[in-house]
Amino acid sequence: QVQLVESGGGLVQAGGSLRLSCAASKTIFSINRMGWYRQAPGKQRELVALITSGGNTNYADSVKCRFTISRDNAKNTVYLQMNSLKPEDTAVYYCNAVYGYQTFWGQGTQGTVSS
Repeated sequence: QVQLVESGGGLVQAGGSLRLSCAASKTIFSINRMGWYRQAPGKQRELVALITSGGNTNYADSVKCRFTISRDNAKNTVYLQMNSLKPEDTAVYYCNAVYGYQTFWGQGTQGTVSS
């Protein structure tokens, strides 16, 4: 089992920044892949960014050059730095971990961008 706890959401004006954190209960070096997903009202959950145990990253086209995923192995924490935020980035952001053949989710944190 892997417990994931997100934090860092909030309300920000368009053009501002937020930094999300995801603390894992296991050493993240052993986790195959960790990522951030988001779900806006009335929409399906979508991938935002992911980072593999080897450090490879991947981003949704809509957030490239604005968002950065990173990790701190010593703190077992993955971060999502979100810059130049737009109202369409408003969503609940979920941390995700793929460990072996299992997938785990955090409880989500709300990010709201006002115009």
